[in-house]
Amino acid sequence: MADRPGAALARRPLHFVLLVDCSGSMAADGKMQALNNAVREALPHLVDVAGANPHAEMLVRAIAFSSGARWHVAEPTPVDELAWPDVTSGGYTDLGAAIDLLRSALTVPPMQSRALPPAIVLISDGMPTDEYERSLGALLDEPWGARSVRMAVGIGRDCDHEMLMRFMGGGEPAMASNPEQLVAAIRWASMHVSRVASEAPGDETEIPVRGGPRVVAESTSEVVW
Repeated sequence: MADRPGAALARRPLHFVLLVDCSGSMAADGKMQALNNAVREALPHLVDVAGANPHAEMLVRAIAFSSGARWHVAEPTPVDELAWPDVTSGGYTDLGAAIDLLRSALTVPPMQSRALPPAIVLISDGMPTDEYERSLGALLDEPWGARSVRMAVGIGRDCDHEMLMRFMGGGEPAMASNPEQLVAAIRWASMHVSRVASEAPGDETEIPVRGGPRVVAESTSEVVW
C-alpha cells in the first residue's frame, strides 16, 4: 500500500500531544525523572501503533506546564524521529495555561481539515493553581477540541482525581503510585488514545473513550508516591 503511487498523500495526520505537569511537587521522590523515563519507554510502543495503521501519520508534540505553559516539543514530529528531551520541575500547576496553549494548536489552521481526531494525554500529580475550567470549556467549544480523544494519568495520592476525570470527559484516569506503575500508565494511556483516534470514522463528532485501570502494574518498588 505504501509503495503505491499517491499512497503517501492518503495518510491523514494524527496529532498526539502530551500535557506534562512540571510543577515543584514533581521534584519529590524522583517523580520527574520517572516521568522522563516513562515517556521514553512509551515511544517505541507508539511507533508500533503508528505502524499498524498505514493511513495515519502520527505527529508528536508536548506542552510543559508549571508557572505558565510552554511548548516542550514545539514542532509536530513523526513519532519514530522523536528523541524526548528531559523536562524539569519547579513552580505552580497552571493547567489552564497549558489547555489555552493546546487550543491555539487545534484551530484550522494550523490543524488540517482532513486530520484524524487529536490524541491528548494529561499527566499530573497535583491540583491546578489557575482557573482551568474556563480554559477546558473553551477547548471543548473548538471543533477539534470536542473531537479530541483525551486520557489522563494521575501520579500519587495527592493528584486531583476529579479534575483528571473532568479533563477526560468521564471515565477513570490511569493511576500510578511508583515508577514502575508510571511507565505502565503512560504507555497504556498513550497507546489507547492513539489507537482510538487512528481508528475513528471520518464523520464522527464525539469519540467515546474508556477510562484507565486504577492500578496499572504490580511493583516491588520501595518508592510510594
